[in-house]
Amino acid sequence: MDLFDLICHVAFDHPPLTRAERANNVRKRDYFTKYGEQVRTVLESLLDKYADEGIQEIENIKVLKEPPISNFGSPTEIIKGVFGGKDKYLEAVKELEIELYKAA
Repeated sequence: MDLFDLICHVAFDHPPLTRAERANNVRKRDYFTKYGEQVRTVLESLLDKYADEGIQEIENIKVLKEPPISNFGSPTEIIKGVFGGKDKYLEAVKELEIELYKAA
């Protein structure tokens, strides 16, 4: 579980969710349908990274150098070619984070 869930559990007695449960909640809401196929594929890979390793992993742009995301191209190719620029990439990651922490 994330530190966020631990704090909510201790402070407010909310049942904690695992990172995998949070990732599955995002998938269930069909959040990715607003994006094209390439962006959706990268974001789904980031979601898998989050479920395995945590929020810090997807916040670091170096994650684009790691498999399976690196299979889509270099970080520059992903940011410019798939997302249309760094600002749009960062915005998509921020929106993904917001979706992860929305109440189910």
